Amino acid sequence: QVQLVESGGGLVQPGGSLRLSCVVSESLFNIERMGWYRQAPGKERELVAEIDIAGVTDYLNSVKGRFTISKDNAKNTVYLQMNNLKPADSAVYYCKADHIRPISETDYEIDDYWGQGTQVTVSS
Repeated sequence: QVQLVESGGGLVQPGGSLRLSCVVSESLFNIERMGWYRQAPGKERELVAEIDIAGVTDYLNSVKGRFTISKDNAKNTVYLQMNNLKPADSAVYYCKADHIRPISETDYEIDDYWGQGTQVTVSS
């Protein structure tokens, strides 16, 4: 199984910054896509940012220009840099890996793996 470990959450004031990290237990070359999700109490879990194996990124509209997703293949780590944080950003943040699992010489399947989450609280 693929193991994901998130870190970097904490309590910050509005306008502050945090960098979240997600360490993956195997090479990112076997990961088709990594995503950062968040879930606030009473709210649906939502996709915040994602990056695919080619490095193409996408973002939730409300975080565009403030958040940046990146990865370091040598460290098997994906990051989420969060700037100008707002109270509405408060949530548990989860990383998710779409893992490539070969099943034959020509076929493969994609398995989803989730981290345990890290709490981000933006408050005065």
